[in-house]
Amino acid sequence: MKINIKDDAQAYLADKIPAGSRVILTTDDGSNKYSSLGGSCAIGNKFQLVILKQADPDYTIALENNADYDMATAPADEDFLGNGLTISRWHNALALKDDSGMLDGALSVVDWRNVSPETEAERREKMQTIGTKIC
Repeated sequence: MKINIKDDAQAYLADKIPAGSRVILTTDDGSNKYSSLGGSCAIGNKFQLVILKQADPDYTIALENNADYDMATAPADEDFLGNGLTISRWHNALALKDDSGMLDGALSVVDWRNVSPETEAERREKMQTIGTKIC
């Protein structure tokens, strides 16, 4: 799978993601260990770039990209991503698009290199609190 990171997005990301970093593209809807955002209104329309220290074995689909990131996504996330995948700057934010149109107009970048994952119980409690505020 390929993703084109446009020049304007690369310039924006240069301050946030060190060159050659391990990065995953994943949903930000509470469906994975990198997201405690809950609520059905976020399914499939909120994404994030997560910077990791090392590869995560759940993210096995390589994302060939033009920014020299070691990038991957998970099989479950691949279902939301179509052909012509791009990241660009849009209204002072990052936009994730594919040939079908806008997937997320506010793609976030999260640095997990020095974060300890939450327990499932901690994540569930956080999701219940946040979930009542976003949908």
